[in-house]
Amino acid sequence: MKNFPTEYLDLMKDETKAFLFLATSLSDGSPQVTPIWFNVDDEYILINTNEGRAKDKNMKARPKVAAVIQDPKDPYRYIQIRGEIASYTTEGADEHIDALSKIYDDKPWKYREGQKRIIFKIKPTHFDKH
Repeated sequence: MKNFPTEYLDLMKDETKAFLFLATSLSDGSPQVTPIWFNVDDEYILINTNEGRAKDKNMKARPKVAAVIQDPKDPYRYIQIRGEIASYTTEGADEHIDALSKIYDDKPWKYREGQKRIIFKIKPTHFDKH
């Protein structure tokens, strides 16, 4: 992932299975934090959620987010990220959550009736290294 601090690139690898703790803002301005699976492409952090959840509504209404990615092997090593939602789409979202499930749970995603998955692309704008 370009523009990401090189000493933390290991946390972006699928085999690390690090969780991203995503902070969004509710309509009253209070924070909402969720641990979430993620992966990356060359430019963005990709997350996947179900439409209608708090983080989905929050990111669509207020696209500035913050996140922490913690090293699963060393809880004192983490990186803080601030960013903005660059885009979101339902296209390919079922395949994306299935790929994430295979990474994090070592098994295919089990579809739940009524779910409509959505992918958000987060463009990192600031990093704090710890």
